[in-house]
Amino acid sequence: MNPSTPAPQYPITDAVQQALAVSLRGTDELLPQDEWVQKLARSAATGQPLRIKLGLDPTAPDIHLGHTVVLNKMRQLQDLGHTVIFLIGDFTTLIGDPSGRDSTRPPLTAEEIKANAETYYTQAAKVLDPAKTEVRYNSEWNDALGARGMIQLAAKYTVARMMERNDFHTRFTEGNSISLHEFLYPLLQGYDSVALKADLELGGTDQKFNLMMGRHLQQEHGQEPQCVLTMPLLVGLDGVHKMSKSKHNYVGITEDANTMFAKILSISDDLMWDWFTLLSFQSLEAIAALKAEVAGGRNPKDAKVMLAKEITTRFHSAALADAAEQDFILRSKGGIPDDIPELSLDGAPAGIANLLRQAGLAASNGEANRLIDGNGVRVDGSVVTDRALKLNAGTYVLQVGKRKFARVTLS
Repeated sequence: MNPSTPAPQYPITDAVQQALAVSLRGTDELLPQDEWVQKLARSAATGQPLRIKLGLDPTAPDIHLGHTVVLNKMRQLQDLGHTVIFLIGDFTTLIGDPSGRDSTRPPLTAEEIKANAETYYTQAAKVLDPAKTEVRYNSEWNDALGARGMIQLAAKYTVARMMERNDFHTRFTEGNSISLHEFLYPLLQGYDSVALKADLELGGTDQKFNLMMGRHLQQEHGQEPQCVLTMPLLVGLDGVHKMSKSKHNYVGITEDANTMFAKILSISDDLMWDWFTLLSFQSLEAIAALKAEVAGGRNPKDAKVMLAKEITTRFHSAALADAAEQDFILRSKGGIPDDIPELSLDGAPAGIANLLRQAGLAASNGEANRLIDGNGVRVDGSVVTDRALKLNAGTYVLQVGKRKFARVTLS
């Protein structure tokens, strides 16, 4: 279809309205919404599924719950019958996404990218329906561009427009360097949409410039422009920063069930409701009813346990989620779990700080002493108050805080 030709208008049925409601749940922006409504209406009238694109650069080997915010939205749209394209940016990772950066991102090696990419889709498939997901790598078309194609692509956008991007503008005005290859990143991400003929591209709020580039380049190539849907960035366990491995405030989707469950229960009561909206598969009506119950006096921990069990079940199983709950209760009451690490050491008598370090319960003797000073260390259930404590030959259960245990046999 020629983009200058007015598109036919399709009826906005109840099913289309429902699909729009699903699209908007938890969304930061949907642009332009009227175009998306017509795409949904056309799909409903013709039976032709829409092409929904999400690109992720394999910059690290693991996916955390923050990544699943957008994956959850993909699954919701997938369940409506649309085609989901999980795009692994093996080519664009060679450049490094400058979004939100105040300096040039160090590029990964081809070997690092390959190793990370191998784990990405396996983890994403815990959220998406693998049977209904198209997996692509953007090296398919970007390798084929060559120098001529890259020059032609770069000619479709101006430096002035590129410098309107907030992070580029800030870095330039503050005198921080911008490498020329960083200008290529949004162009190549936008070109992905051309290659895939995307109807909708999803991303975090920090990706808006790149997503809108896809619309621009599709129009430049005579295609119907994609719509853009941005999702909020999930705030991490600290309740302050977006979830990130570098901030150590994340929940990895491959973490064991007990750790996942306990981490989710550690979030604040206020943050819990944002997590419900962005991570839970419960209806908004059910979440609102639960929130009203808590406001009316129900213990907020009940709701948090529901959220922790739902997410832990999704990435493990209902049985493991139940076991994680029981493990958490046991640890909270000072009980000793059955599956704690065990190790045997020579050298009795041994100092308590050194034992905590060897057992992996403290990173150093200094940290162990600080834990002792804070009454955070127990031996066989009794609080340790003396840094100079030495343990004779025998078997002991060492505990740090409520959740870290080790059974040590000294000889």
